[in-house]
Amino acid sequence: MSKDHHAPGLLDPAILLPAARDAFVKLDPRQLVRNPVIFVTEAVAAVVTVLFLRDLFTGSAQAGFSGQIAAWLWFTVLFATFAEAVAEGRGRAQADSLKRTKSELVARRRSASGAVETIPATSLAIGDVVLVAAGELIPGDGEVIEGVASVNESAITGESAPVIRESGGDRSAVTGGTQVLSDEITVKITVAPGSSFVDRMIALIEGAQRQKTPNEIALSILLSGLTLIFLFVCVAIWGLAGYSGTILTVTVLAALLVTLIPTTIGGLLSAIGIAGMDRLVRFNVIATSGRAVEAAGDVDTLLLDKTGTITFGNRMASDFLPAPGVSPSELAEAALLASLSDETPEGRSIVALAMGEFSVAMPQVRFDAVIEFTAETRLSGVDLGDRRLRKGAVDAVLRFAGVQEGDAPAEFRRAVETIARSGGTPLAVADGSRLLGVIHLKDIVKPGIKERFAALRAMGIRTVMVTGDNPVTAAAIASEAGVDDFLAQATPEDKLAYIRREQQGGRLIAMCGDGTNDAPALAQADVGVAMQTGTQAAREAANMVDLDSSPTKLIEIVEIGKQLLMTRGSLTTFSIANDVAKYFAIIPALFVATYPALDALNIMQLASPQSAILSAVIFNALIIVALIPLALRGVAYRPAGAAALLRRNLLVYGLGGLVLPFAGIKAIDLAVSALNLV
Repeated sequence: MSKDHHAPGLLDPAILLPAARDAFVKLDPRQLVRNPVIFVTEAVAAVVTVLFLRDLFTGSAQAGFSGQIAAWLWFTVLFATFAEAVAEGRGRAQADSLKRTKSELVARRRSASGAVETIPATSLAIGDVVLVAAGELIPGDGEVIEGVASVNESAITGESAPVIRESGGDRSAVTGGTQVLSDEITVKITVAPGSSFVDRMIALIEGAQRQKTPNEIALSILLSGLTLIFLFVCVAIWGLAGYSGTILTVTVLAALLVTLIPTTIGGLLSAIGIAGMDRLVRFNVIATSGRAVEAAGDVDTLLLDKTGTITFGNRMASDFLPAPGVSPSELAEAALLASLSDETPEGRSIVALAMGEFSVAMPQVRFDAVIEFTAETRLSGVDLGDRRLRKGAVDAVLRFAGVQEGDAPAEFRRAVETIARSGGTPLAVADGSRLLGVIHLKDIVKPGIKERFAALRAMGIRTVMVTGDNPVTAAAIASEAGVDDFLAQATPEDKLAYIRREQQGGRLIAMCGDGTNDAPALAQADVGVAMQTGTQAAREAANMVDLDSSPTKLIEIVEIGKQLLMTRGSLTTFSIANDVAKYFAIIPALFVATYPALDALNIMQLASPQSAILSAVIFNALIIVALIPLALRGVAYRPAGAAALLRRNLLVYGLGGLVLPFAGIKAIDLAVSALNLV
């Protein structure tokens, strides 16, 4: 799945048509009871429908009015369920794109006796061992137990650059459906068919396991409380009407109740939460719960594992250190030739460094022999005439050259020691028995990451790098990356303890990591973001998975979290504010006959009491439809202080929610009168 994949639009028929069908399915009271406001609206709609049928069969003059009220009350409920169905439909569209990455796979399963049989991948069980050669698809999620290979994971991550997967360490996890590009690996299946990483992502996107967050539950309680209060208000108004001699029908009281309770936010609440998770998917981030998305909006501190997150998971060539009597250009040329058959990221980085900084041209010659890099030999190279060029681990190259470590030139040994002390990795280069020099591999900070951390700092988020490196190496990388602090020589217990201390201080912590040793911290953090290229343990411990494996993706995650909270708050403000206009429409209509002085409150000059009531009910239904795009898109987030955001929220959505209904109800009243609907 690519981060540039097409995001389905609101008017996409592939979204709207299934959503329209699902909206009717969601009218089931057993589903709606989870949304008290809309559940009450449905119950009221059912009562008014019964009254309409009674009026219709008895020939009452009120049949037309009660029928229209009943219809618009049902539309109110239907529009609310439609908003949720559209949000879920957009998520299902994302899931369908993942389903298309799956195909009918076969597996070459190896038995305990060593025999190999070809079976459907769906027949695999946990513990099965399969062989996967170059060009083949990995049949299921598992761990590499033998070999090392380059794997193309673009079907899952959208990234074109292959990654190295090897037995042992933090780069052994492989995902079903990804392709092996080189060598052969032996994989032990660790996840049963149907429960793979892609299967879990599909289930999560489809929202099957989505649960309400604490803030959403609190808001639901508030909305339920307001609904209960207005129910008592309507009962009190009915009593007042009886005392004053005003005749109020159940239909009119039902209309009053539905227009007073916060149906707007009640109808959009679920859609807002689902849409927040959907927006994460479009940034190639899978969230396992809405709670994680919400918590991201309040994050104070971000912990990032160094290797694979701040730096590239594979060390890159940064310098060539020639041996005595060897020029830098000669070493660069030999290193390039010896690395042409090395498809690892380290090998490709050597070629890039030689061609870039040392201007070595790509040779157009035929080699006598090509020695490909393997995990066993730890060497790569070529034979060209009488030259036997090799590059690889220092001990492997010394062994190839027939040179004892103590017999190597002093400058060569010093270069190896200097690189090792700095936390880098030395690779040796030889031409036959002649040592040409050393290549310095080091952790390379991902490009643009310093600017991204500066953006996080502007959002009020403190960044902390955690690493197992010594303090000197950690300090150098922390300075280069631009993080605020670092935790060196950190064990899994240290990371866990750090997060717990911060949380005890009232801070919300986000953790980015990719290794098994990051799993405890990812599980403890309020927002745990695992890199998809990391181990299965890390991905299962986290509550988010970044398919692009970009540690600074937290900027987008935080923005979406804040956007979710702001959208919910803004539409709640709007929903409560627009009730004011409904008071001015319905209250005068109810009592103007008994108390003519109340006509002064009819500031919209609505045509008649019945027209006023019907117009308010119609507006109440249509405003939900009008706000669905905003609920799905979210309120735009701009970094600002809480006070500034509150002022903006009250000005735009408070004042807007107060003014817009006056114009809307008046326009509907004119249409109702022109069409003689009442």
